[in-house]
Amino acid sequence: MAIERATFGAGCFWGVEARFAAIPGVIDTAVGYEGGDLEHPTYKDVCSNRTGHAEVVDVTYDPSRVAFDTLLDAFFGLHDPTQVDRQGPDWGTQYRSVIFTRSAEQMQQAKEKIAELNATGAYRKPIATQVVPGAVFWKAEEYHQRYLEKRGMVSCQI
Repeated sequence: MAIERATFGAGCFWGVEARFAAIPGVIDTAVGYEGGDLEHPTYKDVCSNRTGHAEVVDVTYDPSRVAFDTLLDAFFGLHDPTQVDRQGPDWGTQYRSVIFTRSAEQMQQAKEKIAELNATGAYRKPIATQVVPGAVFWKAEEYHQRYLEKRGMVSCQI
């Protein structure tokens, strides 16, 4: 079985992880930090808004069971991609909408999806999601992994 990875930032990573984990064909998820300049960042570091990292969900999936395009549809459907550096009550660069791509194909598909959504007027404002080549994914502290699941919750309250 071939597996692939994709990494998405769509605000607070707890709810994002739960949504991706429920998609058939997703093998594993991990929450963490990506896109900043500090090695081995902690949650406290990232929340300082000084490291440049985004809260992200690293998704491991089987492309024979779920297409990257399906993951993109889920990503755009679970947050407001027109907001800059915020989602709901959470604000700061760590909450930006971002896709860290793991291949040239993912990069192209993500950019095409954004162009398609902008052209159809699916959102009232242009999509602000950043699409950038993957950097180092730093796994978050264990207490953040499957946070909602561990508490018997399926989503965050906003």
